[in-house]
Amino acid sequence: MKPVYLDYAATTPVDARVLKAMLPYFCEQYGNPSSLYSFGREARQAVSQARRQLASLLGAEPDEIFFTSGGSESDNWVIRSLSEEALRHGGGHIITTKVEHHAVLRACEALPSGIEVTYLDVDSEGRVQPEAVESSLRPDTFLVSVMAANNEVGTIEPIAEIGAICRAHGVFFHTDAVQAIGHIPVSVKEWQVDALSLSGHKLYGPKGIGALYLRRGHKLAPFIHGGEQERGLRAGTENTAGIVGLGEAAAIAAAELAEESARLQGLRDHLFEKLLEISGVQGNGPREGRLPGNLNLAIDGVDHETLLIRLDLMGFAVSAGSACSAGSLEPSHVLTAMGQAPARAATAIRVTLGRFTTEEEIEAFSQALYQAVHDIRRQAV
Repeated sequence: MKPVYLDYAATTPVDARVLKAMLPYFCEQYGNPSSLYSFGREARQAVSQARRQLASLLGAEPDEIFFTSGGSESDNWVIRSLSEEALRHGGGHIITTKVEHHAVLRACEALPSGIEVTYLDVDSEGRVQPEAVESSLRPDTFLVSVMAANNEVGTIEPIAEIGAICRAHGVFFHTDAVQAIGHIPVSVKEWQVDALSLSGHKLYGPKGIGALYLRRGHKLAPFIHGGEQERGLRAGTENTAGIVGLGEAAAIAAAELAEESARLQGLRDHLFEKLLEISGVQGNGPREGRLPGNLNLAIDGVDHETLLIRLDLMGFAVSAGSACSAGSLEPSHVLTAMGQAPARAATAIRVTLGRFTTEEEIEAFSQALYQAVHDIRRQAV
């Protein structure tokens, strides 16, 4: 059979419907959206339509959506802009968690002196407790940033509860929702977030396009200086085709989310039950309250690097965790934050299903994993 892709958390293929919507904006309707003549007006109308589509998916208003290059830029924009403002007033305090994506963790690590960061612990399922957020608040806390769903183990965080705490204390609340958008219901109003980051290539849109939701009444310093695009907050000629693709991907996700989430959860649970038949296989993360297509496994006595190479040779693409940390010799920061020993973390693999995953692929993968684990253990004896 053809190679089987089971790493949808790393990236997704562009949906054919998304590509069809994008194509005219490469060669036919190629105008600059900032231009006043008809070519520009056509492009500008397409950008506006995409902004409305994305806002609808989030339960936001179109003027609260700012297009960026992706989730990492959106995360950095919030953290750096608010930190610069805090430094002008003598410094301040940020709260985040130990299981965030590196776009948040490294942005915090790179901040100058004067900004203190509290990294909250999580429980054995990767979940941060809202009470821990509230007890860590200080008079100088100006930002809380907690991801909506974890990219490695799929844990869905209690964002609405944390949002209510931050709103009650008047603290700006940001969530990296890159893994959540298009996969679970999202409402920026119910979550009470002030800012939300997302990326197009995680929901069957193109790479190189993302967005930041910024609640009305808030303003960030420009992250890229230049022209007046994105209402003066994010300079640079708009990536019209990418923006159109993101808008179409958002519209498709909104229409199909409930049905697709149920399908993926069923496939994932079926796969997990089959894989538990392999001796020494254990699940990482919660059984409930996780992303529908996410499965993270620890496999006793099997180094994940060896296993991933073998599976790749057998035609199956899975990962050990975040694609952004591929090649690192360090154990997963998410699994170690969950209290797992480095030796167990070194056996973990992440299997993530998506829109084009079939039952046949699931059956083939379960057989392949059984064979790969058996062969590796036999050779180790």
